[in-house]
Amino acid sequence: MLPGVFLAKKKSGEEYFRAAITKFNKRISLGSFSTEKEAYQAYEEAKMLYENRDIDPLNLRSYIQYLPFEKGITILNHRDYKTYIKTPIYLRQGYFSYYLEGVGELKFDNDDLFYYSSHRILNHDGHLYVNDYGMQYGILARFGIKNYAVAGKDYTFANGDSMDYRYSNIVVINKYHGVTYHEEKDVPYHESRIHINGEYIIGRFSTDAEAAVAYNKAVDAAVDAGVEKNFIQNYVLEYTPKEYAEVYTNITLPEKYLDYLNGRLSR
Repeated sequence: MLPGVFLAKKKSGEEYFRAAITKFNKRISLGSFSTEKEAYQAYEEAKMLYENRDIDPLNLRSYIQYLPFEKGITILNHRDYKTYIKTPIYLRQGYFSYYLEGVGELKFDNDDLFYYSSHRILNHDGHLYVNDYGMQYGILARFGIKNYAVAGKDYTFANGDSMDYRYSNIVVINKYHGVTYHEEKDVPYHESRIHINGEYIIGRFSTDAEAAVAYNKAVDAAVDAGVEKNFIQNYVLEYTPKEYAEVYTNITLPEKYLDYLNGRLSR
């Protein structure tokens, strides 16, 4: 058997070949291959990455053919920092890069290093997510951004780079459902709206938390009126239970909206 190549068998009895390399007392699996030659070529490419320090994440693709790109990133990081991370992470000064095939280089703060070292980012039609405890979570969820959020409206990237997920670069504009931020004559406000056979404006508020409570109250009124819809309620962190109750009580729902709901009840 060629160096770095091992014969293996599937449950069906079919044979295939695995490649591996050992560096810095760490045995690293390089993948599975249908032929011994392909497995050996992957081994040779891995060996070259460890030996040739002119190869970096930017020019890596031009040096490998058999070795998966993401595996190549893990090897470069292991070579340069003597730290093996099983996901395609390359450490930087003050942050790290996560290289995702078909997407490119994603940047994260070191605070997220432990998480993404053990959670692989997946891509489905541009939606980036991880599997965690059997559930799918969009990577934006770590910033409190909901799945239904719209880029440019509900959140934006401070430096314009949509691949930069460092905390200082994520600007959350609308973090609550049914609440949008606006400015009118340089005066900012948060508008609460609910959609039931059309849009109903619940009100304008100075804070997004108050607007979120107003939306919740509008939802409660709709449910009480028999509206059958899977509304999303807001979990408002800014208030204690007592403060939430006070804000909730002081909010008056608009007459137009209440008339609509009363019309449903009178049917």
